[in-house]
Parts: sequence; structure tokens; C-alpha cells
Amino acid sequence: MPKLAYLECPTGIAGDMCLGAIADAGVPLDYLTEKLKGLDIEQEYQLRAESVHRNGQQATKVYVDLPSDHNAHSHHHNRHLPEIEQLITAANLPPQAAAWSLAVFRQLAAAEGAVHGISPNQVHFHEVGAVDAIVDIVGTCLGLDWLGIEQLYCSALPTGGGTIKAAHGILSVPVPAVLKLWEMRGTPVYSNGIERELVTPTGAAIATTLATDFGSPPAMTLEKVGLGAGSRDLPIPNILRLWLGESSEREKAKPSHIESPELETISVLETQIDDLNPQAIGYVFEALFAVGAVDVFTQAIGMKKSRPGILLTVICHPEQLNSCEAVLFQETSTLGIRRFIQQRAILQREIQQIETKYGLVRVKVAWIGTERVITNVQPEYEDCAELARQHNISWREIHRLALHTWYTQNNSIKASAQLS
Repeated sequence: MPKLAYLECPTGIAGDMCLGAIADAGVPLDYLTEKLKGLDIEQEYQLRAESVHRNGQQATKVYVDLPSDHNAHSHHHNRHLPEIEQLITAANLPPQAAAWSLAVFRQLAAAEGAVHGISPNQVHFHEVGAVDAIVDIVGTCLGLDWLGIEQLYCSALPTGGGTIKAAHGILSVPVPAVLKLWEMRGTPVYSNGIERELVTPTGAAIATTLATDFGSPPAMTLEKVGLGAGSRDLPIPNILRLWLGESSEREKAKPSHIESPELETISVLETQIDDLNPQAIGYVFEALFAVGAVDVFTQAIGMKKSRPGILLTVICHPEQLNSCEAVLFQETSTLGIRRFIQQRAILQREIQQIETKYGLVRVKVAWIGTERVITNVQPEYEDCAELARQHNISWREIHRLALHTWYTQNNSIKASAQLS
């Protein structure tokens, strides 16, 4: 059965916290140091770890110490994507660690490029391209590979707040690159009330690239927990918790070679409305999705005094329930909202990017079981619509081309037969 890992991020995620959790979980620091030498940048940093306490809890803090003159000459350490790719490719890393590292940096470059309106290869990474971030990302991927992790999951991420000083001046938190990474992946987020930078671009890139899914922990037999400390003391323990284990015994006992979809706990909110301007409903949808709703829909109903109305239903993860409920009370005329806790079966899925002759299209790929039997492949509507408008081509043609390109690139004759 696959080895699973779950990133629990109550105070967010950063590259050094990932390294700390991995070291705490048992990955030898000497192993990371030796493998990272392949990047040929060991003269630019020193890796060390120590046990620290955060609100009385012990965790591992990993430091990437830079030379004392680094800040004065930091421009020498800023790199573009092609240079970073060359470093990783030439480093003779384990194949899985190299593939993950490249994927994380490419995702980060795509987000930074979108923020600044340039191509990913032109991105000058500033802080996130400095040597400490390279060590954080590659070291994390090396550690996950050493632990034998096959599927990584992640909790919803806290937004943080306030401002920080960055290379482009004073930025609001979450910083633009983090917001773009969340948007690209459709990451569930929430506010925990802490007005600090909780998720860094490096941490967001690791999570949004490597996580199979976000939300509650997967069904697993827990074997070990690694605790990675953040740099600051916060109102709650500033610790990233890395859960390690295998699929549960219940899943192992299933006789079929195709496993059932995973179950997750979901919250459902319902309310009837008969006195709200219909124009407001569209805004309510947008506001609910902005705070992390998984789905929102309405049904026409008949209400008391024979008045027509709607039944508004919101599906969200439990950690977003209060935020979604607050939107309903603020943006609608409802006086009461019903709450339900239910179980739903979900397929594993991921977002892949494909290049068509008209441009990039994100494709959502869903599968079932550890053998990854493909059950659904769907190009993202917004990407198809944008390309259709740009090139004055029908949406259906872009959609058809995206599907054809995905199956061609993935040699998916078998998967296509399963879908038919």
C-alpha cells in the first residue's frame, strides 16, 4: 500500500518548516547535506538543525545559514528559472526528488510570471529564488523521497494578514505570489485571526505542487509525526506537523483491485429565501467561493403564502463552515441556516497543464484506487473560455482540442476506453 503523508498547517507553511518536519521525522541531516552538494552551491550556505520550543511544545528548527555578506551581495544569489532547472538537473539527485523539485520551481515561476505579467523563464525570483529557498525546496523533496512518500496531502491553509517588506516594497499578506498559487490550484484557505505572514511563496509552492488534495487527513494508519518549527512565536504553537503512515487496514482488506473512493467529512448549509433581489444571488455565490466553499447551488421552491423562493445550499469543509455562514447572514435576508455534517466519497485528482496550439489549458484528472485508474478528465472551463475569446474560436473546439491533446500526451488509450 502507498505510504502517505499529511501536512497539518495550523500556522501556515514555509520551506524551513517543511525541512524541520522532515528532519524531525527521521531524515538524517547528513543525508540532506550530502545530496544537496550536487547542486554545487554548498559554499553559499550551511545547514543545521536544533530542537526548540514553541508554546511549550518541542519541535525541530532547521536553519539555512548564509554568509555574513549575503545581504550586501544578494543580487549574486538571485536566479532565474532556467538556471535553477540546470542546477537541479545536473545535481544527480534521486529521480523522484529531482522531478518534484523541478515541478515546484516551475509552479512557482508560473505564479510569479502571472503576477508580474512575464513568462516563467523571465522571472527573477528575488527572495524565493535565493539559495535558502533552493535548499528548502530541494531538501524537502529529498526528504519526502527518503521517507518513501507516494501520496502527500495537506490541510487548508491560513491566510495570515498585515504587511511585509519585500523586494518590490511593502506587500499585503498573503503576498501576490501566494495568492496566485492558491488560485492556480484552487486551494482551500481560511483566517485563523493571526495577522502575520503565515504562508510563504516557497511553502505555498511546495504544498500546491506536491499535495494530491487539500482538506482533512486521509484514511491512514499513523506511524510517525514530524514537527517542524517556524521562526516566530505566535498565539498558537508555530509548528508544521507532518503525519506519516500507510493506508488504513480497512482499505487494505478490500478484495477488489480497484479501491473505493475516499471518504471525507463535509459540512452542508441550507436556507430558504423568498425576499432577496435575484441580482444579489450571483454576488453571494462569488463571496462564498472566495471564503472556501466547495460548491454552491440553488433550487426553485414554493414557500409559505404560495410565494416562489429558492433553496440555497452551500457545501464546504468543516473549517470553512463559520466563514460561509457569515457570508449568508451578511449578504442574504435569511434569518436562519440549517447545518448538516455528512460524508462524501471523493476521487483523487490533480490539475495538470497541457500546451495546445492556442495556449495553455489546465486539465483536472481524477482517478480511483492506488492503481490510478483514470475515471474523469476535464479541461478547466475558464481556460477554454479565455482561449476561445482570444482566438475567436468556439469553446467546444478548444475543449475538444484540450482533451485530444491530453490523451495524446499521456498515451491514454486504455484510460479512454475506460471512460467510454
